[in-house]
Amino acid sequence: MKKRNLLIIGMMMAAMTLGAIGCGGTDGTETTDSSQETTASDETEPETEEADAEETDGEEAEPVNLLIAAAASLEYSMEDELIPMFEEQNPGITVEGTYDSSGKLQTQIEEGLDADVFFSAATKQMDALAEEGLVEESSVKDLLENKIVLIVLKGQEGNYSKFEDIANASTVALGDPASVPAGQYAQEALGNLGLWDAVSAKASFGTNVTEVLNWVAEGSADAGVVYATDAATKEDTVSVVAEAPADSLAEPVIYPVGLVENSTKKDAAEKFMEFLSSDDAAAVFEKYGFTVNQ
Repeated sequence: MKKRNLLIIGMMMAAMTLGAIGCGGTDGTETTDSSQETTASDETEPETEEADAEETDGEEAEPVNLLIAAAASLEYSMEDELIPMFEEQNPGITVEGTYDSSGKLQTQIEEGLDADVFFSAATKQMDALAEEGLVEESSVKDLLENKIVLIVLKGQEGNYSKFEDIANASTVALGDPASVPAGQYAQEALGNLGLWDAVSAKASFGTNVTEVLNWVAEGSADAGVVYATDAATKEDTVSVVAEAPADSLAEPVIYPVGLVENSTKKDAAEKFMEFLSSDDAAAVFEKYGFTVNQ
């Protein structure tokens, strides 16, 4: 009886030992499984990170809308070719232009116009905004050069052969020197030629150079002074008599471009300014009669 009891106790202890071994005990089986699971997890992590990176790269950038305040004489080149070209090269960036005399645009920027880039037809307005801290001075580039020319209605060239012959016209169209750079250049040139008083007495003053051009093209004025680039857009209706004499202007007609200080889209605005300095843009400007300033 005693032997039987001992046998039963021995069997129970053996069963308990086997159970402990089956549960993992201390023989390292569980540790090995855990290590394998950790290794497998580590191997899958890079795939997850790569997938996350691919997802991030695939995210589309937020669309950006830029507003460019540009001189009226730039409207045709900007709207017809330059803006569409830039937008095609930079998906997600849309560019809108507002065009007027540089003086008016200067005032609008001073009054809070939400423009990103200012493209002036003269250095005077750009310099003023830079001094006021409204344009980043370090961003300003003297990009283009233009000429001022005497124009008349096509077919009416008989009384005109040189710039000074504007004095022969009964009615004259000029930009308002108070705000229109083309008018300021005309006043300077005619003043240096001793003709300002006589010509201004029979002049109508336009609010921008496009208005002056249209007055001559429509026959409302016998003659006018505009940029060479503007005259080229109406070559079917107006004739260029002559450029202003070189010594009638102290400085060439320069078009500077600059980044508006308060722009909230400066990365996109800087891209647009870089584009304006590209070879592609230069070819367009030259097509419209501008000279790229070196």
